[in-house]
Amino acid sequence: MATIIRGTVPATEFALAHTLETVPAAEFECERIVKSGEQSIMPLLWVRGTDPETIEDALAADPSVDEVTRLSTFDDEYLYEMEWIDHVRLLLHMLTNGEATILDAYGRDGRWELRVLYPNRDHFSTTHEFAEDHGMTFDVESIRKMDGEPAGRFGLTDDQYEALVAAADAGYYEVPREVTLEELADELDVSHQALSEQLRRGTGALLEDTLLVGMAGEGN
Repeated sequence: MATIIRGTVPATEFALAHTLETVPAAEFECERIVKSGEQSIMPLLWVRGTDPETIEDALAADPSVDEVTRLSTFDDEYLYEMEWIDHVRLLLHMLTNGEATILDAYGRDGRWELRVLYPNRDHFSTTHEFAEDHGMTFDVESIRKMDGEPAGRFGLTDDQYEALVAAADAGYYEVPREVTLEELADELDVSHQALSEQLRRGTGALLEDTLLVGMAGEGN
């Protein structure tokens, strides 16, 4: 069964440690990561929190970066293509031996926060064993099996999924709303309080599983 793993890796064991230390305000978000050779990775990265001159000077001095090209500029965000050639052994293992798909990767505060899809739990075990055997750190924050049901694919309970779908179908999220929370609760034969909690927790789970990946622990 496909499994989604969320965890963190120190930048010193991954990539861009020098850049993240030199420009502590910088934040990196991977748009795409592909294997480009036996010992290299080519990511597309969004960079935020700094200006292009500062980040490009840091990248030029970063031993994990071989080549870097700025592809686009959007307001205060910059899209780069680069090649990583150092400290990418764990990532290479994920993409090859582990047959993993990197869904999200965020670099900031000296670490990388990853959301990784494995074909099954055994493939993740190969990554875990590789990290242990090579003295690497991959701190797992959550493991979620995708059981094939719609709720499971989005990290929701069945009740949360059904409540969110019913609310959307009934027009609860329209402006103005086409149904009140009380009316929707009566229709679903649940209490107002129970429905409110299902919607809040379900919305929170969706945000955490999509938009807020990489933001956990912010402000700690």
